[in-house]
Amino acid sequence: MLAVLAGLATGCQPQPEPTPTASVFASEEEAFAAAEETYRAYVDALNQVDLSDPETFEAVYEWTTGEANAGEKKSLTQMHADGWSVEGSTIVTAVEPRQYRGHADPTVTLETCTDVSAVMVTDSSGASVVDPNRPAAQPSLVRLDHSETTATGLVISSIDGGQQDC
Repeated sequence: MLAVLAGLATGCQPQPEPTPTASVFASEEEAFAAAEETYRAYVDALNQVDLSDPETFEAVYEWTTGEANAGEKKSLTQMHADGWSVEGSTIVTAVEPRQYRGHADPTVTLETCTDVSAVMVTDSSGASVVDPNRPAAQPSLVRLDHSETTATGLVISSIDGGQQDC
């Protein structure tokens, strides 16, 4: 009987209400603005890369994680090892919100368009390594994940070819 009373005394305690998980962003609009700021900072970092100086790669890595980070590391390291050089800048011509998910651990997806017509990449002999059929406008689908390491609260986790018209 004492065990039943003890069970009733402890088992009937009201359970605390679950605390709602705080959202990282105050609104969907704020999340999309942070995502665009992150993507533009990433493109700016790419535009500052000097393939002869691997220290310039670090700013690109800071804006990426996961698949995007691994891809950038592999690509930039290989271009450096091969003695390639890059001139010109990529220009972001459009950024469109696509999807926002989350509260405490948000993900954001953007559709982007960039103009790469002024970007020239050459090998160690000075010959272009750019596909002559490369379109000047490049559509991409960019996924960003929450991060505590950037001022925007996001990092790029993947960049895939987009289907939108640029």
